[in-house]
Amino acid sequence: MKKGFFDIIRGQFLMNDTASKSWMFIVYLSFLALVMIAVSHRTDEKVHKITQMSTELKELKSRYVDVRMQRMQLQLESEIISKMETRGLAPSYTPPVKIVIEEE
Repeated sequence: MKKGFFDIIRGQFLMNDTASKSWMFIVYLSFLALVMIAVSHRTDEKVHKITQMSTELKELKSRYVDVRMQRMQLQLESEIISKMETRGLAPSYTPPVKIVIEEE
């Protein structure tokens, strides 16, 4: 047990007769490690992008609410009357009269 552990630590398993199998396995494990690192990096990039887009979406939603509130304020009758008074227009206090034309 001790000898086997120390042989692994020293790398003796890479120098014996079955070393080609060991090397192939090490190359395979190295390739898998590189693939894992690449996938992890891509996942981190996507998480950062999702966070950035989520923040941008929240900002756009708040801007939408602000603009909608401003539009609603501008549509109020009192707001329209006050803006038209600066131009010299005032609301009519007499109701409109319906004109009916009868044909004979």
